[in-house]
Amino acid sequence: MNYVSVKDIDSIDKWVKEARELKQSPFKHQSLGTNKTIGLLFFNPSLRTRLSTQKAAQNLGMTTMVMNFDKEGWALEYEDGIRMDQGKSEHIKEAAQVISQFCDIIAIRAFASLEDKEKDKAEIVLNGFKKHASVPIVNMESSVGHPLQALADAITLDEQMESLMGRKPKVVLSWAPHPKALPHAVANSFVEMMQQQDADFVITHPKGYELDAEIVDDSQIEYDQDKAFIGADFIYTKNWSSFDDYGQVLHQDLSWTISKEKMALTNSAKFMHCLPVRRNVVVSDAVLDSENSLVIEQANNRTFSAQLVLKKILENLNK
Repeated sequence: MNYVSVKDIDSIDKWVKEARELKQSPFKHQSLGTNKTIGLLFFNPSLRTRLSTQKAAQNLGMTTMVMNFDKEGWALEYEDGIRMDQGKSEHIKEAAQVISQFCDIIAIRAFASLEDKEKDKAEIVLNGFKKHASVPIVNMESSVGHPLQALADAITLDEQMESLMGRKPKVVLSWAPHPKALPHAVANSFVEMMQQQDADFVITHPKGYELDAEIVDDSQIEYDQDKAFIGADFIYTKNWSSFDDYGQVLHQDLSWTISKEKMALTNSAKFMHCLPVRRNVVVSDAVLDSENSLVIEQANNRTFSAQLVLKKILENLNK
């Protein structure tokens, strides 16, 4: 069993329910991970993902090994049949097999380059390990998706549903400005997760910032942010670069910053963001520090999304 995409979730409702049960008794299944090791391989920086996945593994009794591949490992080659007479010192074929001997589960974090769309969509790092490793693979954010974040977001949404008194929520995913070109992974996985939910779901962004049409599918798109916010119960905000004009920042329209005035258009909506977030660029202090901000709860739920995934993999290994 691998967990590399939101599509690996067979029932979002069942998974969220089980994750919330884990949250109530995080050490209940410590025997599952006894004498098991997880290798966390980071090709890019991390704060929440690294610490929450380590904590999740430790809650299950696992030993964790962490390697910052971008600084500590040999540069890997992923192409087959290539003459390795340039800068790459080791091939993924050997690296994945060797690491598989040391670990029972391998978790990978490797961002999009935002330079070559087709290469990014091919997920060469994640799929290289999937192909050549002999143990389960977990996606800790790849070029295309961040399924651990999306599962944590689903848990967070579910925890807030009681306040809606059984009413179907309106959830808005809103683009916001950012000074750097950012990948599409978080937005992609949030869209895929929301497509499994019983919700009124809207994506809002300026023209030119359309996400991959294959992922968006028939999800509703609204180019007028103010209109999209009307009546919303949850505002999930994230920046992403252009997909069509791949990796480009087309503009930094500060009128899309999430402000107190924007949130006043909603149904007293809760504010969500995966973090890290640029204050007073993506969102104002007044919104981020308000009692309706869920960003700290989301970060906490990263532990239990990872713990649920690892629990399911360990149960499968122990069959």
